[in-house]
Amino acid sequence: MAEEKMRLEIIMPERIFYEGNASMVELATTEGEIGVYPRHIPTTMIVAPGVLTITQEDGTKRQAALMSGFLEITPDSVSILAEVAEWPEEIDQERVKRAKQRAQERLKAKAADIDLARAELALKRALIREKMIQK
Repeated sequence: MAEEKMRLEIIMPERIFYEGNASMVELATTEGEIGVYPRHIPTTMIVAPGVLTITQEDGTKRQAALMSGFLEITPDSVSILAEVAEWPEEIDQERVKRAKQRAQERLKAKAADIDLARAELALKRALIREKMIQK
């Protein structure tokens, strides 16, 4: 039996982030973590900030930070319209440190004029990027 594969496309507003075949895709959605294999039931979901893991046909795994977007799954393909996706080598370590510190300060201050949900999301994004560059 031939190795099963599916087409994976990750498209951002300014570029095609990834285009190729995969044997599995793992990512975070607003419904929770999901793993997608070929012949998955068709569905659409909202992407949540997290680590995207692409298992390529040869078994090699690539990881990227995926912040938000929409996911469409068909039996033979996965399409992600991503607002932000970054390979570890594209992440600016100093920018991550500053964003993390800023978000932590906002959450600690608990000022009435601070949007806590936005600060929590900023911290989550910084922590995901930090995790990616530490690997």
